[in-house]
Amino acid sequence: MKRIFLIGFMGSGKSTLGKKLASKLGYSFIDMDAFIEQQEGLSIAEIFASSGEDHFRVLERKALLSLLNMENVVVATGGGTPCFFDNMEMINQEAYSIYLKVDIEKLIGRLKIAADKRPLVAALNAGELDKDVRARLAVREPFYSKAKLVFSSHGSPHLDAEIIKDLILQSK
Repeated sequence: MKRIFLIGFMGSGKSTLGKKLASKLGYSFIDMDAFIEQQEGLSIAEIFASSGEDHFRVLERKALLSLLNMENVVVATGGGTPCFFDNMEMINQEAYSIYLKVDIEKLIGRLKIAADKRPLVAALNAGELDKDVRARLAVREPFYSKAKLVFSSHGSPHLDAEIIKDLILQSK
């Protein structure tokens, strides 16, 4: 596996787990949102505010195409990445995809703490956030479920990274 792509809803721990997994495999770690920010010279929030979600999804697609050409990387995708264009099919064709499945109540709790850093939910109150996460996850779940591995977190990024590493090595 030259490329491992972590997919899942915002707040599922893709970046935290991705760093640990990359370290255990001796791979580089790339956070797709940080990659886009570096390429564009703007934060994700600034891109959303100035150009909108549709423009962001085009930039995300361009970033995906670049990242699919890299080797020995663990990539934490944005939460919506697999759900647009034919991104999920491309990820599965060119990489090993892992859906980090997290209990919805845990996701909502995490997002309440960090909502201001998430453009799609920053302006929502607690009730709206709950409703939005449930609706958005219902739409995204069919895309996420196409991953080669669906992994339910055990709560510890260190333990999860070790388990995923073993599962990846067993599947070779």
